[in-house]
Amino acid sequence: MTAAAAPALHFALPAPDIAAWRAGNTGTEGVWQFDSGRPGRHVMISALVHGNELCGAWALKGLLEAGVRPQAGTLTLAFCNLAAFDRFDAANHDASRFVDQDMNRQWSDDRIDAGDTQERRRAAALRPFVQQADWLLDLHSMHEPCAPLSLTGMPPRNRALARTLGAPAHVVIDAGHKDGTRMRDYGRFGLPDGAAGGEAGDACSLLIECGFHGDPASRGVAQDQCVRFLVAAGTLQAAEAERLLPGWRQPDAPVQWALEVTGPVVAQSEHFRFSEPFTGLEVIARAGTVIGWNAASAAEAQGGGGEPVTTPYDDCVLVMPSTRQARAGVTVVRFARRSPL
Repeated sequence: MTAAAAPALHFALPAPDIAAWRAGNTGTEGVWQFDSGRPGRHVMISALVHGNELCGAWALKGLLEAGVRPQAGTLTLAFCNLAAFDRFDAANHDASRFVDQDMNRQWSDDRIDAGDTQERRRAAALRPFVQQADWLLDLHSMHEPCAPLSLTGMPPRNRALARTLGAPAHVVIDAGHKDGTRMRDYGRFGLPDGAAGGEAGDACSLLIECGFHGDPASRGVAQDQCVRFLVAAGTLQAAEAERLLPGWRQPDAPVQWALEVTGPVVAQSEHFRFSEPFTGLEVIARAGTVIGWNAASAAEAQGGGGEPVTTPYDDCVLVMPSTRQARAGVTVVRFARRSPL
């Protein structure tokens, strides 16, 4: 019983120079805000929640360089985990994912208020802007080469927004991670449709996984999603978006698929291993197929042991399988059922 080793991956996307845009204009480093003075949604686009996920930073830099200003409502652009980004090294890019802990698991008030890590202190500085936003687009990238994904969470209003955007082709409907709340699910963004008192309102949020961290194509996906999002929100008219950002919009997905996550596989240790070098969106035909082994220790893994991990149903889709950040309590893959969006 042996596991396939994860292949070495070439990081071809250079780090953007954001020095000219680092200060922001809000008094909070890295955060820009523009008010049209006209009624409309307050929308926010965030990047660099993880310091090695560069595609979103390239997109925000492009929006700022193009002089994008909202034609209605308010636009906030946020370079989030600057301290992690400052450590970026293409030869060891995983080391700059965060400084102390994953920023995208800290979005509950008790964790943010603790203020005991770099990421929690930064989340506290960003929290007012997330609270102000009506719509949020959070730009990310992935550990492994994979087609882009839109992650909606559970509220149907987010699924409807993903359908309105028309891309990417795969839309993941999931309840989040056991080890903490994502920014996309913070506050009213995580409330169910029709929540008591109407608190959810029009609040919509999407997390876009634009492809492998180091793939230059991920930058194009991030740019495409920004244009689609700003036009859908009414922040920019389509003609103005094309004038300011020519070539950013890519073709619509021929078909969009909903991937409804039924459950995660959570590692017992960093010694989880897959049976094959899965990268994501593989459809496993038969229920009960072994896709990996969940070892609790190095000795167990070296001895070929560990709890077998099997697919729970036929035609099971693997969502974002990766062991590059594996440790006890971390989700290494999620199982999903596929249907037309």
